[in-house]
Amino acid sequence: MFFTRTHRYTTALRKEDLRNRLLGKHLVIHNLDFEVLDDEGILSIIPHAEEIEEIKTLPITEVFFKEQGGGTQVAIKCTMRKIDQGGPVILLSFSLFMLVFSCVLFFTSPDKILSYTLLAIGISILIIFWVRMEMGYFDYVRKIRSYLKNHLGN
Repeated sequence: MFFTRTHRYTTALRKEDLRNRLLGKHLVIHNLDFEVLDDEGILSIIPHAEEIEEIKTLPITEVFFKEQGGGTQVAIKCTMRKIDQGGPVILLSFSLFMLVFSCVLFFTSPDKILSYTLLAIGISILIIFWVRMEMGYFDYVRKIRSYLKNHLGN
């Protein structure tokens, strides 16, 4: 979907060495604890958000290892938690609906001021939403990716 990010890179270390470096570790981002767990051969980085009271959009990160040649290819896939997907999808749909509706009004209505107003409101909501996502969800994704690269030898 829109909020899934995948990053790949290659390291010279073996698959088991990489798994042992990460398994069971904790990382703290914005005072929130993330734990690295083994889930059927795939490493998962899960946020511990049981005790937070404010609304946060958090990623679930899966780390895949594939040995090739003399090294290992590491794939990091970050997806939004299912419980967090509703709000951003509704807000994104609403702002896109406003943009489409303003375009329809622009071509069908003689009064262009309503069309421009809806266009401005839709774009404003979209910009504010994206900035908030960059400061929240995508910041978590960037910091998790950076942590993994630093701890996996790259």
